[in-house]
Amino acid sequence: MTTSRFLRVPPLVAGILAAALQTAVLGYMVESRASILRSGADIKLKTQPVDPRDLLRGDYVILSYPISTIPKAIVTGEVPKASGRVRLAVRLTPGADGLWTASEARFGDLAPEAGSVILRTLPFDYYSAGDGGLPDALFVNYGIERYYVPEGEGRVLEDARNQEELEVEARVSKDGTPQIARLVLRGEPVYDEPLY
Repeated sequence: MTTSRFLRVPPLVAGILAAALQTAVLGYMVESRASILRSGADIKLKTQPVDPRDLLRGDYVILSYPISTIPKAIVTGEVPKASGRVRLAVRLTPGADGLWTASEARFGDLAPEAGSVILRTLPFDYYSAGDGGLPDALFVNYGIERYYVPEGEGRVLEDARNQEELEVEARVSKDGTPQIARLVLRGEPVYDEPLY
């Protein structure tokens, strides 16, 4: 007669292992963000006004960008035949004013080109027109639409954003993930995002 023996882990060891796993996960999240800020490609984006009913919720400012509206004319390649969750690769190129704009978008990968940066949108709901056509514009997010500020300091940024005097400097990883690096108010940096 054989008896099965269960491996018993002392509660202290189990607690230490759980704490180590949680620390590793948090460390990975912080380091992945810091890695983009440390070595990503630099871009500068113009912000645009947002409906005043959504200006400030808690301690963050809502940001919107011209690159969040993708006109049909710049979408290349095949269009999804069915509705569903999709992502776009969006090529940004710098303008003479130093601000980056969308010049090409694709429902797949875009080949790298000198002088451009490729962003990946967050997944969004795409509704097929049935005839394979696209709507006149696609509205997308990149994960840089909120910026957290110290309590009570958002009003100046909101006012500047609504007057189109606020810009965002961001860094973009090789896989197309952006992170806000700095807010620029009337040409002067006002908030620098720390690495850690």
